Amino acid sequence: MRALALIAALLVSSAAAAETKLDGQLVQGGLVLGQTAPGTSVKLDGRTLLVDKDGRFVIGFGRDAKTALLEVGAERRELEIKPRTFDIQRIEGLPEAQVTPPPAVLERIKRENVAIAATKVRNTPERWFEKGFTWPADGPISGVYGSQRILNGQPRAPHYGLDIAAPVGAPVRASTAGIVALADKDLYFTGGTVIIDHGFGLAGVYAHLSRLDVKMGDRVEQGQVIGAVGATGRVTGPHLHWALNWFDIRLDPQLLVPAR
Repeated sequence: MRALALIAALLVSSAAAAETKLDGQLVQGGLVLGQTAPGTSVKLDGRTLLVDKDGRFVIGFGRDAKTALLEVGAERRELEIKPRTFDIQRIEGLPEAQVTPPPAVLERIKRENVAIAATKVRNTPERWFEKGFTWPADGPISGVYGSQRILNGQPRAPHYGLDIAAPVGAPVRASTAGIVALADKDLYFTGGTVIIDHGFGLAGVYAHLSRLDVKMGDRVEQGQVIGAVGATGRVTGPHLHWALNWFDIRLDPQLLVPAR
């Protein structure tokens, strides 16, 4: 009887894997929406994913991803992730204070990082992102995902988001619906910052705001004004930094909105 049960389970698992659908770009920084038979176990690179009652799940790939192992039931499928070319800039002769934060603020940065990290483990079983994503602000693109600067010979972290240049006070809108997971007027690096939980591990980051119009726990709808463009935090001019995380993986939001 146990052998028959095992065979039946394997047949169900194989059928689920066969009917699994992936919608999105298998590319560095890409987001993919998946669907399989309800109740099927799904993992990506060992991470157990949320699969809702309709069999929906979400996967994403980082800037440097090359392959990813998708497990649907007992089936294993290696995904080939399309590589991209990112802009690398070298800047020399900067004052050291502009390259490395002074020791006096390191403790503050650690505290703020703890609060930010808490937003990256949320796994809300709501498909608030289902309507897709829209541009959160109007203006030219001044910074792109994946670019990196080497300052005084020291590689900085890649730019994990999209910068939209706009004047101080210009409206910033939620790119899709969700719940505000963090709202802080003064973070060291990102200044006025709102992070919205879009569901299934997706979190939108809206940074350098001059004004916040929402607070933690607020429900927001797609297109709702959540704040205003500013030049707060460590910036050289007013703009919106818009990022999208899938848990601790940084995605490219520009891949999800209409081309300009």
